[in-house]
Amino acid sequence: MQFHDYYKELGVQPTDSEATIKQAYRRLARKYHPDVSKEVDAEARFKAINEAWEVLRDADRRAEYDSLRAGHRDGQPFRPPPGWESARHGGFGASDADSGGFSDFFESLFGDRGVRGQGARGHAPRAPRSLRATVALSLEQSFTGGPQRITLNDRTYDVRIPAGILTGQTIRLAGQAPGGGDVLLEVAIAAHPRFQLEGRDVIGRVTVTPWQAALGGSAQVETLGGQLNLSIPAGSQAGRRLRLKGRGLPGTPPGDHYVVLDLRVPAPATDAQRDAYRSLAEAFGEPPAAAE
Repeated sequence: MQFHDYYKELGVQPTDSEATIKQAYRRLARKYHPDVSKEVDAEARFKAINEAWEVLRDADRRAEYDSLRAGHRDGQPFRPPPGWESARHGGFGASDADSGGFSDFFESLFGDRGVRGQGARGHAPRAPRSLRATVALSLEQSFTGGPQRITLNDRTYDVRIPAGILTGQTIRLAGQAPGGGDVLLEVAIAAHPRFQLEGRDVIGRVTVTPWQAALGGSAQVETLGGQLNLSIPAGSQAGRRLRLKGRGLPGTPPGDHYVVLDLRVPAPATDAQRDAYRSLAEAFGEPPAAAE
């Protein structure tokens, strides 16, 4: 049986903190989620990442795994140490993972091992185990919410996405995991090509001309809720943030949409346009540049 190095799977070190490992897991889960990833091995990588996280996220399981890892040499086949099962009363026991779809390595150490009822050692029946996974959502899906169908371990689930849900929050599907446990879906909001997210606030950009910035005016801007007419105050500078209250992600209170001004200076193409720039320079007390 092949030994699984869960630290290498997540690209972390055994000395890293739980927060560092969780951050690495989220990043990789977003990258390889089969619903969004174009990698050829996305599904296999996603399963391996979830398996590694299932072990390393719990301090007790991680400590037990570390004790096994310390005694294993690279390249050698892995076999559980003698007495592992009896010494630990059927492995990790407390694991809430649904082991379906996990590797033989995981099953040999952390699986159920058949302990489901009142066994020879007098164990009480185990509580139903939960199935944990990451679901990748677009910013638009977070904004609108609504129904979505996802597939986990060859099973399909109908999920209602709450409007305004954020990365790191969890959607619970009570009793829908195999065996009667809950399905726990941790949300990861994918990067957006035009907007950035800061909490519930959405950050966008709009390009204006020098005369729009200097004299004021209006511009059409895109928001998650559609296009709006933005009033640009006179005397605005590049980089200024203009606020559209309540136009960010829904919530209590809702976030805002901020528009950052980018300045575009048109290049003069005619003599009349060059003369206009010279007149502008003179009006502001700046000597015109020498003609080329």
